[in-house]
Amino acid sequence: MKKPVVDYREFRFSRLNEPRFSHIKLLAGWIFYFSMYFITENLIPPERCTPIHCALDDLIPFNEFFVIFYVGWYFLIFGSLLYTFLYKIENFRRLQIYIIVTQAVAMTCYVLWPSRQDLRPEVFARDNVLTQLMAFIYSFDTSTGVCPSLHVGYSLGVLSVAWKDKDVPGWGKALLLFVVIMICLAVCFVKQHSVLDVLAALPLCLLAECITFGKSYWRSKLHLRTD
Repeated sequence: MKKPVVDYREFRFSRLNEPRFSHIKLLAGWIFYFSMYFITENLIPPERCTPIHCALDDLIPFNEFFVIFYVGWYFLIFGSLLYTFLYKIENFRRLQIYIIVTQAVAMTCYVLWPSRQDLRPEVFARDNVLTQLMAFIYSFDTSTGVCPSLHVGYSLGVLSVAWKDKDVPGWGKALLLFVVIMICLAVCFVKQHSVLDVLAALPLCLLAECITFGKSYWRSKLHLRTD
């Protein structure tokens, strides 16, 4: 097993401001997220939420196959954060900042303009392991607080950070692109999000991209291309 770039066994809270450990402070963003998640999921009733729907939603059938990618999202986010936390500190900083921006803006939207979707099927056409898994997800993940989609926001954040990493091979970037596309489709096919939720995540990701990487990064890229 590859050795982590930081020996976390030496970490103490008194050392939190040391350069080698300062990135750990970014994990505090998850405290904010889960606090706001509790508020939006439990203290805002569905009847106060605006239904999100468009005609394209009605053309997309429920397909339990996509639950594989929907659930795979959890492994993608956790795995990406864990790997960068151990081996790519700068990438961890960028990914965590990207996530914090999407969290803060999305949660603000969920509180100031509560949203919900009414797309879930009342009964499943088939009974199999995948539909049973989806039913389990429905049981604890409510249909409120949906626009913009954080599934999409986080996924694009992982893709953005990995795409800029020269150490990630081309096939790895292509595979990740495929997975992210499938996740974005999955949120619609398992009826957890409207197409509008996916589209609403795009400007959110653009904001996160600008804040995370800043003008200097893109100016350097454009400069290299014009030389």
